[in-house]
Amino acid sequence: MLRTLAARSDSFALAVPFRISRGVRTVADVVTVEIGADGVTGRGEGAPYPRYGESIEGALAEIEAVRDAIERGVTRDELQALMPAGAARNAVDCALWDLEAKLAGRSVAGLLGRAAVAATPTAMTVSLDTVPAMAAAARALADVPLIKIKVDRSDPEAQIRAVRDAAPDPRVIVDPNESWTIGEVERLQPLLAELRIDLLEQPLPAGEDDALEGLSPLVPIAADESAHVAGDVTALASKYQVVNIKLDKTGGLTAALALADAAAAAGLGVMTGSMISTSLSIAPALVVAARSAFVDLDGPLWLAADRPGGVQGVRGVLTPPAPGFWGDTAS
Repeated sequence: MLRTLAARSDSFALAVPFRISRGVRTVADVVTVEIGADGVTGRGEGAPYPRYGESIEGALAEIEAVRDAIERGVTRDELQALMPAGAARNAVDCALWDLEAKLAGRSVAGLLGRAAVAATPTAMTVSLDTVPAMAAAARALADVPLIKIKVDRSDPEAQIRAVRDAAPDPRVIVDPNESWTIGEVERLQPLLAELRIDLLEQPLPAGEDDALEGLSPLVPIAADESAHVAGDVTALASKYQVVNIKLDKTGGLTAALALADAAAAAGLGVMTGSMISTSLSIAPALVVAARSAFVDLDGPLWLAADRPGGVQGVRGVLTPPAPGFWGDTAS
C-alpha cells in the first residue's frame, strides 16, 4: 500500500511555567506526523527530550531518513528495527496505529481485543517552586485522586510535607527527577512512609541504579529515566518495584505494550507517563494506562490551548478525546 508522509514541528505555549529539578518549561515543542493511505490519515506525535539527546531537528531528520520505507508501506514491527527508540519513532508508530484503526473502521483498543478506553484518573502535578507556592498549588488540588510532587535536593522534606499538609487525602507520587543521592533516598524513607506517599519516582540519576540493589524501601520506587524498552527490565527488576512507561522513551505504542508485558512478567508494577505534550501524545498512552497502577498524563492540561478535540481534565480525571481524534473513527 503506497502512503504519503508529512512531518512537521509544532509549538504549544504553556498556561503557566512547568518547573522540575532540571529546569523550567514554558512551551511544548513537538513533532507531528501524518501518514495517509486510501483517503485516510493517521496522526502521531513525539516530544523530543533534550535529557536523551533529542531535538526537534534531530527527530525530523530521523523521520526523513526513513521516508521511503514509510511511504512504501513499512509495518509497525518492521519499524522497530528501522528506527531507534525515541520521540521520532513514537510519532511514526502512533500514526501507523491510527491509520490502521481508521482503515479497519475499528478502534486501537478493538484491534488489541480490549475494552474501549475509558475516563482515567491522572496525577495532577505540583511543579517545583517555593514551599508556600507548592502548598498553595496542592491546596487547589486537595480533592483530586492523585498528586505528583516535583522536588529537588534543596529541602525535599519541607516540599513534601507542605503538599501533604495542604492535600491530606489524594494518593501522592514524589518525583525528584534524578536529583537525589542514595543517602537521601535512605534518609527520607521514614518521612515518605509517615506522609503516606504511594510512589517515589526515579530518585537517583539513571546509571546509578546499582545503589538500589538490596534496598527494602518503605515506599515503592519507580524507574523512569532508567526504563526505556522491554530489554531494560531484566537489569531493573531487582532494584525497582515499578516502571514508568512513556511512549516517547519506548518509541511508540508497539514497544510500550511490549515493555508493559515484560514488566508484568518480572513482577513489576506499571505506571504510564508522558512528556509535556498535546492530547495527540496522550490518546495512545491511554491504551497503556488501562493496565497501569499509576497514571501521569496531565501534560495537555498545562497547555494554554490543546489540539481541538483532545482530552478533557476535570478534577484529576481525564476524559478520552472526541471520536476520530486518534485511534478510532469519527461517529
